[in-house]
Amino acid sequence: MLAMQRHNSSDIFTSLPPSNDSAIAQKTKVAPIFCNSTLPETNPTSAGITMTLGIVFNVVALIILAKAYTRFRRRSKSTFLLFASSLVATDLAGHVINGALVLRRYSEGTADLADSPCGFQGDLITDPDVPCLFLGCCMVFFGLCPLFLGCAMAAERCLGVSKPLLHARLVTNARTKMALALIWLLALCVALLPFFSLGAYTPQYPGTWCFIRVMEGTQATDLAFVALFSALAFSSLAVAFLCNTISGITLVRARIKKKTSSQRSPARSHDTEMVVQLVGIMVASCICWSPLLVFGLMSATRSYSNTLGSDRDTYRALIMTGVRMATCNQILDPWVYILLRRAVLKKIYRITKRQASLKGSMIRSFRWDVSSFQNSEKKNDKI
Repeated sequence: MLAMQRHNSSDIFTSLPPSNDSAIAQKTKVAPIFCNSTLPETNPTSAGITMTLGIVFNVVALIILAKAYTRFRRRSKSTFLLFASSLVATDLAGHVINGALVLRRYSEGTADLADSPCGFQGDLITDPDVPCLFLGCCMVFFGLCPLFLGCAMAAERCLGVSKPLLHARLVTNARTKMALALIWLLALCVALLPFFSLGAYTPQYPGTWCFIRVMEGTQATDLAFVALFSALAFSSLAVAFLCNTISGITLVRARIKKKTSSQRSPARSHDTEMVVQLVGIMVASCICWSPLLVFGLMSATRSYSNTLGSDRDTYRALIMTGVRMATCNQILDPWVYILLRRAVLKKIYRITKRQASLKGSMIRSFRWDVSSFQNSEKKNDKI
């Protein structure tokens, strides 16, 4: 039997001839036409630069976190640093693996794309090549892992700030490592779902990367997989937002009511530093991942309902932009630990305070000069 797929007028369907014994081996090839497309041309230079920057920044952040973990190994901050180091290491692995696979597809497919009169001509949706399947699986895995880790870090800090005694009793390095293994396992299980007939990984425009099938021949299983991916990602961001909000309110209340003594102030300052870093991670993740999650789900929904029509190229451009922004999240994460450290924040505070005091002294000097001038004017008028 031929595989039934939804299609638009802009799709070309060609069927492989059936064998003499059975017609089950038939496959459907989808070849979208991009002759009138205004999407940008492929350029491997930007991909190479992004990959290099991501590797450098993540390595620097990993070194900083490793030194901090050695220093705070026996304190409550060690759990946070273990989570943070795992997050940066995951981002680094994602940059290396995904970047290498994308550059490989650039080197193998750019010439064919350039020679094609209508641009990207698609691939066998029912039988993509093995590197494409692996790349799509890596995109989902390395996309969910940082979001899950950010959520776990926010939950751990929320417990540590609001219930420190319970945190000290429940949270240990061994349980943290077990939680990390479960997080990676969960992300891997979700990424492997297309191999169990829930969704599919296919080449995406312009053929240099692979992701969930959201544009061409989208089926009910593809829509369910996209919805699951988006729901898990948004749920992680929502839980992280809730936990960070609770942590922030708890720290502000403790500072206002002055319940902490001078001996416990260093611990509170460490808590503030960690919460500030978590807020930075959460904000970066929301900004970078929301476009891909929203537009991917919207395009899959419209493709499944056959309502993409003339908006197809627009959604392709939006999804490409979303993927580039999601890649930038792996570059921004290490900068959170590089810049939002207590030592750096203290330097920024001192510089800001110095500038404010200098500006205040200048204003006071100007006011004194003006008042002196006005007094001299009054004396001259009296004379």
